Amino acid sequence: MGGFPLRILVVGAGLAGLAVARALRMAGFRPDLIDKLAPGDLVDSGLYLPGNADRALRRLDLDGPVRPLGQVIRRQYFRDATSAPLCEVDLDALWSGVGRCRALLRSELHRVLLTGAGGAVRYGVGLDAVDLFPTTVGITFADGAAAEYDLVIGADGPRSEVRALAALGGPPRPTGQVVYRAVVRDGPPVTEWTALLGHRAGFLIVPVGPGQLYCYADETGAVAPADPMARLGEVFGDYGGPIPEVLDCLDQVHPAVTEEVELGRWHRGRVLLVGDAAHATAPTLSQGAAMALEDAVVLAESLRRSTGDVDAALTAYESRRRPRTRWVRDRTRDRNRTRDVSPALRDPLLRERGGRIFGEHYRLLLGPL
Repeated sequence: MGGFPLRILVVGAGLAGLAVARALRMAGFRPDLIDKLAPGDLVDSGLYLPGNADRALRRLDLDGPVRPLGQVIRRQYFRDATSAPLCEVDLDALWSGVGRCRALLRSELHRVLLTGAGGAVRYGVGLDAVDLFPTTVGITFADGAAAEYDLVIGADGPRSEVRALAALGGPPRPTGQVVYRAVVRDGPPVTEWTALLGHRAGFLIVPVGPGQLYCYADETGAVAPADPMARLGEVFGDYGGPIPEVLDCLDQVHPAVTEEVELGRWHRGRVLLVGDAAHATAPTLSQGAAMALEDAVVLAESLRRSTGDVDAALTAYESRRRPRTRWVRDRTRDRNRTRDVSPALRDPLLRERGGRIFGEHYRLLLGPL
């Protein structure tokens, strides 16, 4: 690019950072990659990747390593709290020509991306300062070491240090939703994506491979409970279908309060935010990983096309990505508002046209990146 090697630092070695590092390597760059956490700090959970995530993985030439993992998901089944059918979505038809939908363990996708990124991550490395210069960025690491880069990419999640240090925005905003994640082994024989919807609460079960189910539950709330296992029993103990058996199989649950990031801009000088650091939403549409993978593809393409003009590349990247991430944010909010509608009003509507409504939430994402 421009006849010299661009010095790039990627901060964050989660899915977003690893995807960006992979895309940059494919474009001929050799970024440095750091993460303030240790490798063993990763908490595993399940992950559902819609068809646009599969398309992005093909662009990253990683669809082959992912193909044997997890399980292809062909339909989504929505049921009420008693497990009576509400509606379903034909995923093969919805994402036809785009990609397959897949559910797998997050750790499995992480390993694929880590290998694709070259595997060279400096763990346990935090930041102390980010200084913006006219055409470079000065970085002071937490251990006192310093370096200068032509581009710094913050891929460090909703509570991004890069975002704060570069004055690109404040802390994330809670969405009013508490979520519970767990992986169940040797649970009931659920073979497809199945969600049971109650009032201001829901429970999702997704198969992620032989003998393994990813369980995701949510409820309206502002604080994660001290005893998540007991809370799940209180909220979902009366649900029907496979829920009682799933609850009996749980041995570890990870609760969290969901957060949203909405910024006026994603870059300042030569500092850029990607993934959840720039545009986190509640995980209702399962688009967090997909948006991060798409970010990586478009960023590398923008840098490759810019013929040495980094500032133009960052502007082009943001202008391409904002409409899609805004769509995801708005559709996420739309769907989350339905949790406040009583089942007596909501369920007849979903039985009549729920499949079309839920499919429409992805319409923009069917088009090109």
